[in-house]
Amino acid sequence: MEDITENQASDNYRVTAGELRQFIERFERLEAEKKDIAEQQKEVMAEAKARGYDTKVMRKVIALRKRDKDDIAEEEAVLEMYKEALGM
Repeated sequence: MEDITENQASDNYRVTAGELRQFIERFERLEAEKKDIAEQQKEVMAEAKARGYDTKVMRKVIALRKRDKDDIAEEEAVLEMYKEALGM
């Protein structure tokens, strides 16, 4: 009986190790894809900069486009209030 139990445990370990390897390899492929995408994003910004666009402002616009319009409006209202309070 002990031999069967040890073999079953060994088989379970192999299946688990194989599955673990698959997860790790999938994650590594995604990391590589992420790196490629980041490089492509840098190239887009370099091209925009070469054409005369302000990439710092472009990044702010991209961040704003991800946010909710109501949140943006509220933040802008508070900013205006603060600027007025400081005489800006």
